[in-house]
Amino acid sequence: MKKVILYIVVTAFLFSTMNVSLKIAGANIDPFELTYIRFLIGGLILLPLGIMELRKNKVKLGVKDLLYLLMLGIICIPVSMMFFQFGTNSMNASTSAVLFCINPVFTMLLACTLSNEVFTNRRLVAVIISLAGFVFMIKPWDMQPGNTLIGAVYMLLSAATFSLYSVLGKKSIQRIGTFAQTSLAFIFGSLVLMVFVAVTGRPLIAGVGASLPVVLYVGIAVTGIGYLSYFLAIKNSDATTASIAFFLKPAIAPIVAVVVMGDVLLWNSYEGIVLILIASFLNMRESKRCSQLKAQGIPVKALIGKKNSQQNVA
Repeated sequence: MKKVILYIVVTAFLFSTMNVSLKIAGANIDPFELTYIRFLIGGLILLPLGIMELRKNKVKLGVKDLLYLLMLGIICIPVSMMFFQFGTNSMNASTSAVLFCINPVFTMLLACTLSNEVFTNRRLVAVIISLAGFVFMIKPWDMQPGNTLIGAVYMLLSAATFSLYSVLGKKSIQRIGTFAQTSLAFIFGSLVLMVFVAVTGRPLIAGVGASLPVVLYVGIAVTGIGYLSYFLAIKNSDATTASIAFFLKPAIAPIVAVVVMGDVLLWNSYEGIVLILIASFLNMRESKRCSQLKAQGIPVKALIGKKNSQQNVA
């Protein structure tokens, strides 16, 4: 349990600095270029550990495995993280950082759809509160200068597709290994995006020299260590528990944005943060409760909305 807590704290801290770092670097570097570079760096850093992991566990990757990793890489980088970069560029760093924290709700919804997780009434409440927090954070009827509606849409899409990556990754990470899966998915996704960059005539390395320290930070620390910690948390617990990192991020990221970028937090920002935190807490609490019921052998699905001799879990 101590390891899981450590992984979550490291993930939360590094992810809290992500939006500020990407916004700074994004001022000089094309968003497609920046995204493929930082994930390629992160993937290559993790690759030696991935190779050792495969050898230690005597795992041989077949064509199906490689195609699955390619799919994960495409979902994460050319799709989710491109939406993330677009959203970061189109909003204040504090706002974009908090909006992405709606991620755990999508993770729960997808886990209920793609695995044996159960969508309960309490989880429905968490979804409603989370969406309310999202709306208050962006305040579409009177948006704060620096924020845009399209930026909010980008972050919503990024959160949803990253949750898909997380849930699908859980299905194979136990067999393939955390280091191996993360590094190869990052590399494959980066290469796909790099090909797109080259084919469309976008710059491959232009502007990197002027922002090298920031690029190295987001590549090594945020992308390499941050995502590694996140998936180690998933491996040692589950996708919902690991998403606690996104519960901590709303409390840390705005402070970083205020200090580094000079962002201003308005009343709606505080309300949005609080609502998203409440939704994340309810979601985690309900996930823990359902896990306990399963451990006791109680058929949770049969109890939704019904009374049982042992407990009513509606």
